Amino acid sequence: MPELSWSFPYPSQRMPVMARNVVATSQPLAAQAGVCMLYKGGNAADAALATAIALCVVEPTSNGIGSDAFCILWDGERMHGLNASGRSPKAWSPALFAAYDRMPQRGWDAVTVPGCVSAWAAISERFGKLPFDALFEPAIHYARNGFVVSPITGRSWASAARNYSDMPDWMATFAPRGRAPQIGEKFTCEAQARTLERIAETNGDAFYRGDLAKKIAAHAKKTGGAMTEDDLAEHRADWVDTMTIDFQNHTLHEIPPNGQGIAALIALGILENWDLPQYPVDSADSFHLQIEAMKLAYADTHRYVSDPDARDIEYAQLLDPNYLAQRARLIDLQRAQAPAFGTPHSDTVYLAAADETGMMVSFIQSNYMGFGSGIVIPDTGISMQNRGAGFVLSKDHPNRVDSGKRPYHTIIPAFATHASQPAMAFGVMGGHMQPQGHAQMMIRIFAYGQNPQAACDAPRWQVLGGTNVGIEPGVPDGVLDDLRARGHDIQIPPRIGYGGGQLIYKLDDGYCAASDPRKDGLAVGY
Repeated sequence: MPELSWSFPYPSQRMPVMARNVVATSQPLAAQAGVCMLYKGGNAADAALATAIALCVVEPTSNGIGSDAFCILWDGERMHGLNASGRSPKAWSPALFAAYDRMPQRGWDAVTVPGCVSAWAAISERFGKLPFDALFEPAIHYARNGFVVSPITGRSWASAARNYSDMPDWMATFAPRGRAPQIGEKFTCEAQARTLERIAETNGDAFYRGDLAKKIAAHAKKTGGAMTEDDLAEHRADWVDTMTIDFQNHTLHEIPPNGQGIAALIALGILENWDLPQYPVDSADSFHLQIEAMKLAYADTHRYVSDPDARDIEYAQLLDPNYLAQRARLIDLQRAQAPAFGTPHSDTVYLAAADETGMMVSFIQSNYMGFGSGIVIPDTGISMQNRGAGFVLSKDHPNRVDSGKRPYHTIIPAFATHASQPAMAFGVMGGHMQPQGHAQMMIRIFAYGQNPQAACDAPRWQVLGGTNVGIEPGVPDGVLDDLRARGHDIQIPPRIGYGGGQLIYKLDDGYCAASDPRKDGLAVGY
């Protein structure tokens, strides 16, 4: 493992947490829900699930009971990946969407089968120590008795109330006073409490084959949706092997497509051809190479990633060393470019948890865009994600919308190993920022030796298409001027987001946990 620097060169209000049992996520009450499970004798899997379930209640602006989820888990001996993203309703077809110019982002035509409940059940059954229903206690308490809305969540909620004001079921559930709850105001949702109780007592079965499934299907039928009880009953979460790339003597693990994690793998594979550490951290050369590598990675990702059953390429071809070296040669150190895809040959919540036995969990769940589709199932508190917006309408694209397919997914957990042993469970939530954030955390920690909190605090960049790039405040003017001279169109749009990172780094005895100052959350442990 590398020697880390324990300096903190960037403005921050946070210090990392050093402990033998830790949880890090974007909302403090949810992080504490996870630690409560560890105090009860649970393991990191129990802690991660209790955190995830609580996040549905206390940070509904990014996720909910109708979300999708992915997980990477180190059980103490080996790695496991879980894809719990849902598929499109069987009644969907290209013809159904013929009237659209682009995939819709609201309403039933944006909703695929939610998968996060299946993730909770699958992880608990295979790895948990505590009873499944015990994991729901904090979330049910906050839903029934209320919680005080935190600042960043409160601002997002107010924005959502403007966006969904024309959707009465959403307003009745999440803005019952005709407005979003204010920062510092208590919010309760008895309907969520009852729904979580049903999920807890049936090991999730009520959501896919019981009374909750009937309510979802009935509401879809009544309001113009295509989702049926059969669509819900046929959902499954799949255990998968991770895809990997070696970078600076470490290995980055990502869930295979339909997620976009392969973009981070491609970018780091390209950068391995450039000996990045020779360029100083936060220098124009280093920023330029990272940005150009990510552009190349995204060009391929947007062309090739789809439901793997519909792929028109073997994804391993994109990680072939010869292909990555070929793509690396396209980078001009002095000039920004807008690359095309190559042709190789043969609002989200993230959390991490780790315990003293060595189990480490990287888990993510999301509605996609804020509260998602705006569809809320009456009297349940279930907000339905809008993951269908990840499909495309292009006729010859493998990600074209169709029946029973998983769409391109932005949410991705990450995990790093060193010499086949766990090094770090981490993620950077935030739409298309996620693989870019993964790459930047890997670079800062393993190429430049920054500690996890410093890496999290550092200003981030984000490719925005063409030669456009967003860069956070904090980068010296001279570096920005140098990048502009190379052709980068640097933008800082007022509403652009740079994600929210949570990291748990393995020490010789215990962990170093870091939480992003861009979110309400924290790292906590004992």
